[in-house]
Amino acid sequence: MPVRIENQTCYFKVDENGEERSLAASDVTVITDSEKSMSAVELDGQRIYITEVEADALTVAGAKDGRKHLKATDSDSVI
Repeated sequence: MPVRIENQTCYFKVDENGEERSLAASDVTVITDSEKSMSAVELDGQRIYITEVEADALTVAGAKDGRKHLKATDSDSVI
């Protein structure tokens, strides 16, 4: 899990070695990467992909919710 939240401070793992970067939840915006159909946050120009559970936890902690709903356009879609 690349996200940890403690007292409205969000900690994001930014590399394979476990290095973390912290931000106040109010300084975080959760976005949608339309091409990958995933939620993410951007830190210093780096996109960190997160689960929907993590995205929801971030918004509960005070992050801005910039996600958008995606609709499938393929006729074989179950959506």
